Amino acid sequence: MRIDVAASLALSSPAPAPALLQVAVAAPLTEQLTVISGGTALEPDEFEVDGARVHRVQLRPGDTTITYSASVEDGGAPRQVTPADWALALRPSRYCPSDQLEGFARSEFDADLPRGELVSAVADWVHRRLTYRSGSSRPVDTAVDTLLTGQGVCRDYAHLTITLLRALEVPARLVAVYAPGLRPMDFHAVVEADVDGTWCVVDATRLAPTRSLVRICAGRDAADTAFLTTLGGVAVFEGMTTTATTAGTLPAPDPSPFPLP
Repeated sequence: MRIDVAASLALSSPAPAPALLQVAVAAPLTEQLTVISGGTALEPDEFEVDGARVHRVQLRPGDTTITYSASVEDGGAPRQVTPADWALALRPSRYCPSDQLEGFARSEFDADLPRGELVSAVADWVHRRLTYRSGSSRPVDTAVDTLLTGQGVCRDYAHLTITLLRALEVPARLVAVYAPGLRPMDFHAVVEADVDGTWCVVDATRLAPTRSLVRICAGRDAADTAFLTTLGGVAVFEGMTTTATTAGTLPAPDPSPFPLP
């Protein structure tokens, strides 16, 4: 099944500012990235960070528009959990302080369940515990804040799921994706967990079919997977649009862990 995705970002900056983009899909059939900044077309530098495709661009003073489009085919080989993946995905991170919730997680879940069942149980618990509410969380909120407030958006659902899994000694990480069928349409955050040596995705929001997700990048949490980061400069984010469509029939959201190529 072919899936077409696109994103458009608008921002402005009073002075030159370096920016990092993570909007490109992991394995495109075709793609195009265009950056117009200060009235000039720029050619971003592409490099890899922990397996993610990153584009770096020097924003010019004034308005900047970034457009990206790509086509992909679903399917592909499952991703195996390497020893480096295992170590990194077990450590506490900025938004996922798993060391603070170890006792809580052990009291809520049976850590002796088969790995796939445990991952599903945690995602199901987060789905039942939280209320999805746009604008309800702050950029600095951690999984502990989300647990206490009981609400959030997709990244908050993902952070809490990751934190509880790590507290149960299950390697887990955040994956940024394009999600056909997502409402409202946006960049989406889901979770990959180590299920018997294979990275398998779960989505506690249940807002989009996991079997049609398109991978952008994976990281410890949202700090590693932001679609736009400015470093050493100032930029005002003006807005964005995203689309993800397929000509095929979308499956229903699936709560069971599924390998995402």
